Amino acid sequence: MIDMSFVQEQIEMKKREEILKKHPYKIWKGKDGNWYTYLPNKEKGRVLKKKTIKKDLEDDIIEYWEDELEDPTITDVFEEWNNRRLELKKISEATHLRNCQVFNRHYEEFGKYRIKSIDENQIVEFLEEQIAYHNLTAKAFSNLKTITRGFLKRAKKRKLVMFNVEEIFNDIDISEIKFKKVIKEDYEEVFNEEEMPIIIDYLKNNPDLTNLGIMLMFVTGIRVGEVVGLKHDDFEGNTFKIRRTETRFKNENGEYVRLIKEFPKSQAGVRTAIIPKDYEWLTKSLRLQNPFDEYIFVKDGSRISTQAVRARLWRICKKLGIYNKSPHKIRKTYGSILLDNHIDNRLIIEQMGHTDILCTEEHYHRNRKSIDVKAQLISSIPEFQNVAK
Repeated sequence: MIDMSFVQEQIEMKKREEILKKHPYKIWKGKDGNWYTYLPNKEKGRVLKKKTIKKDLEDDIIEYWEDELEDPTITDVFEEWNNRRLELKKISEATHLRNCQVFNRHYEEFGKYRIKSIDENQIVEFLEEQIAYHNLTAKAFSNLKTITRGFLKRAKKRKLVMFNVEEIFNDIDISEIKFKKVIKEDYEEVFNEEEMPIIIDYLKNNPDLTNLGIMLMFVTGIRVGEVVGLKHDDFEGNTFKIRRTETRFKNENGEYVRLIKEFPKSQAGVRTAIIPKDYEWLTKSLRLQNPFDEYIFVKDGSRISTQAVRARLWRICKKLGIYNKSPHKIRKTYGSILLDNHIDNRLIIEQMGHTDILCTEEHYHRNRKSIDVKAQLISSIPEFQNVAK
């Protein structure tokens, strides 16, 4: 016969042992004969607990952690969801870091609430309030919704909430919401027809590794993170494979770490970039600059980072009297040039590493003509010419 009460007792004992083993603070006996430990506290960080009998102190520890497991805070659920996705390799370290940054920005106070104490109306009101309080753009609000939907679905799976998660987002009426609009002029977004020859000429006359990398971006549209991840064996003739990119995240010490991940940034996957015929010399120059290291862009034994490329481009723009633009503006310049020259859509998305042409057209196509050229074009229209002289 199986003694079920004995079995249940063994289960409870094992559960106690597991909880006590995971308790992060030491349990010790003081000189006064009492038993001590710390328990976490949201306001103070931790609080000291004292009991005369060790078992009574262990009972308090068990009770605390069982309550935490049964009704965690919003922050606890978010961290579980975000960390689990990283462990399962569903997201990168950079995405994990970005999720944390979004959560910390918005949920500093609301995140202290117990997950079981909130309802769908509180979530809707909280999200709508964040738009006005932080003056969010549509993209920033989308990022906030993404992490909120994610940890709520995790809470739903654990049966910590009973409401329909998707209905929450259906209840948010964004038609009346006025998001912050970031409007940038063409001169801020691309290198125009006058600026590009000036900067290309400067790069040719000062051909160190970083400058050659910037030039490669101008003639192929490659992302800055992809440039610094290039290796010599990626190149073949006038083409090269884009297989990897740089990612940034915080380590356990809170320090930013930059690493190369072995797959490209976009869902388009590995792609082949074509170097224009008049710039095929770039391949040979890059090998001559650094013939021995595995990665091409290496200086003083260390791989050149994306931040170093950004800083160099900023200094070049300042030196040449060009409005300061980031490496991503080079990519927008390249996309605009392809579209302006009516290149086949399939070739454009292959070169850009996009999944469809709409992305290129909506986000990368800007007018590169200077004001003088625009004025000449407008003035050349017969209807705007004064024929009665």
